[in-house]
Amino acid sequence: MEISRFNALGSTNAAAVLRPCADIDRWIEAILGARPFGSLEELLAWAQNAADPFTEAEIDAALAHHPRIGERATGSSAEASLSRGEQSTLNLDERIAAEILAANRAYEDRFARVFLIRAAGRSSEEILAELRRRLDNDPDVERAEAGEQLRAIALLRLAAVFSRVPSS
Repeated sequence: MEISRFNALGSTNAAAVLRPCADIDRWIEAILGARPFGSLEELLAWAQNAADPFTEAEIDAALAHHPRIGERATGSSAEASLSRGEQSTLNLDERIAAEILAANRAYEDRFARVFLIRAAGRSSEEILAELRRRLDNDPDVERAEAGEQLRAIALLRLAAVFSRVPSS
């Protein structure tokens, strides 16, 4: 999508562009309220600022839509499609998939939310190591790390929306 087209969209349609990036109303409304943007860089800077920090309630609400790391998102929504793309490079052999599943369960038992990490550009081994490391975090530190990961994912997704080449 071109930035000029995004600027011209009505609020409902513009929010629909942003929601798959991070389903957080305050963040979406902050970005919509800052339009028009002169460039993608300006939009990304504004989105980063609006996401810093996400509150605990915002993190929990957004994570309600995220599949576990290592699990394929289902459905045809834009968010599910983005998630599948982000995890598509993971090489999950049987052993590592079992270890990630076990670590996911331990994380959920400890923190009562799914483990969130920016999967794009990371190997399955790196993700597993991070998952295990973060299991030792205290709840406040982990909440902050989850928020950082959510911001990173939101910005990657937002950049992807605006860098897609339209199909002919």
